[in-house]
Amino acid sequence: MAGKISAASARAHTRKSKQNTSFKLLSGIFTKTLLVLFVGALAWVYQAIQPPPPKTCGSPDGPPITASRIKLRDGRHLAYKEHGVPLEAAKYKIVKVHGFDSCRLDAVPLSPELVERLGIYVVSFDRPGYGESDPNPKRTVKSMALDIEELADQLRLGSKFYVIGISMGGQVIWSCLKYIPHRLAGATLVAPAVNYWWSGFPTNLSNQAYQQILPQDQWVLRVSHYAPWLTYWWNTQKWFPSSSVIANSIDIFSSEDRKLLMKISSTRNHAAQVRQQGEYESLHRDLIVGFGAWEFSPLELDNPFPNNEGSVHVWHGDEDRFVPVTLQRYIAEQLPWIRYHELPGAGHLFMVADGMWDNIVKTLLVGEK
Repeated sequence: MAGKISAASARAHTRKSKQNTSFKLLSGIFTKTLLVLFVGALAWVYQAIQPPPPKTCGSPDGPPITASRIKLRDGRHLAYKEHGVPLEAAKYKIVKVHGFDSCRLDAVPLSPELVERLGIYVVSFDRPGYGESDPNPKRTVKSMALDIEELADQLRLGSKFYVIGISMGGQVIWSCLKYIPHRLAGATLVAPAVNYWWSGFPTNLSNQAYQQILPQDQWVLRVSHYAPWLTYWWNTQKWFPSSSVIANSIDIFSSEDRKLLMKISSTRNHAAQVRQQGEYESLHRDLIVGFGAWEFSPLELDNPFPNNEGSVHVWHGDEDRFVPVTLQRYIAEQLPWIRYHELPGAGHLFMVADGMWDNIVKTLLVGEK
């Protein structure tokens, strides 16, 4: 009879309604579960890539302050150590900039005879985040040059002074040549690190040089340049090989470097102080700034001493496995005012060989080798 629903049809409709309700319920639970898992994964990723806060010297949970320090305009402290003749008796004043995974205590080991004969004063300082200098989360290529200028002013080095930078510290010297050339009497870059993304390098040349470094270090630099926010995670995770330099791997050293390592290890008793405030604001910040996008390219610099009132020197070993020599040669070709010294058979650590620092410094100050 029209308009009536059979009992069987009613039961089938009820079953279908219950199935639809169950499906919607399961679907809703599944969606919520996925959402919870997604949010949880995001939270885990966020926590994984966040570096721990630095253990700033002098803070309740930080190392004690033992070094001489100045207070910069922005409130940070810069630790330093003086070497050589007293400042007031000095004829030549040098600011030394340490390299990667180093500190102010890695000084320029000049012979006492040379120091006294020429009247050399050297001040070495901890770059931000290293040793006992406060971290600088806002560190830039330019800020390092301005830190050096302020250090020189507070120590009263005078209107002009010399700068020497080693490895990653050599990059800082390019910054000084760009931002404070009027304060420089001369400059030396010793085995300076190179940013493969500096404008001015032919693509094929920079690519070839990049391929010469260890694959794991290629990835470290790639992450530092393209995804700096992942730098901490990449260098602390255990799934892939991270920086061979941070890990102190022997594989990166040339045969000559390995011979010199024993000499370094026998005299370096302050290694624990280098990273004592944490690796992120020291080592990782070095990678982010040094291999990030620069505000200028050293290949575009003008001669800071057009009247030969000073000189700029670059020293490099042709067996350097940290920084391929081909890029240094190209820089020297493009900047004819650079006085380029290439050492056959030498690696990245050539400067610690007997008498080498005396040669480097004499060449800068008085033109002697």
